[in-house]
Amino acid sequence: MDRREIAALLAYIGRLDPRTIRTDQGEARDQLAQWHELLGDVPMATPHGWDARVAARQHIRTSPYQILPADVARPWESYRRDRLARHSDPTPSADPDDQAAWTAELVGTRRAVAAGIAQPAQARAITSGRAGIDPRLKARLREVGSCIPPAARAALAPYRPARAAREATVAQGQPDALSVRCEWCLAQPGEPCRRRRMGPNAGVLALTPRATPHPGRLDLAAAQQAQPTEQVQQPALA
Repeated sequence: MDRREIAALLAYIGRLDPRTIRTDQGEARDQLAQWHELLGDVPMATPHGWDARVAARQHIRTSPYQILPADVARPWESYRRDRLARHSDPTPSADPDDQAAWTAELVGTRRAVAAGIAQPAQARAITSGRAGIDPRLKARLREVGSCIPPAARAALAPYRPARAAREATVAQGQPDALSVRCEWCLAQPGEPCRRRRMGPNAGVLALTPRATPHPGRLDLAAAQQAQPTEQVQQPALA
């Protein structure tokens, strides 16, 4: 903000909180100089969601204390951090062999995002775990059977014993123990069971993953797998 924008911001704040109004000309000049020194790199507004007046109004609404320049600068820094955290660097259009141009374009894009001039470029996730999978990817996975080739899956098996055991169990038509919550170690669905190492005072020192699930978890998964079958076979009551 330049001095004119700072003056407009102070006039706006004065209408909401008369305590900030300086009637003495010297005090008003000093106040303007102080706010400009501290907020000179903070814009009045950006095309994408930032407005210094909104930040000032929010502080006046929620705080009994007179507003300070820091009460505008802090939301601005949070705004910048949030935008950069949601930004994934797109591939620059510059020649990759021109390191200076490549770096300059990356830096320029980040600065534009942080300043609120450009929107963050977010990399589109193929899968996002619990958030779901794109329907087109689901159809493709149904066609190919798995996103991991069988040879790669076999090569990874020694390094993923719990996953390999789970896949072998499902392939044999047995219940998938990791599809339910373990009542013994409280492992959530999809997570391996954990082994507790107890200390001398009966305190838990460490939790290490188990290659095989607890027996009770197997029984619970088997019961849930058999339940729909029993419901289908149960005769209807007259």
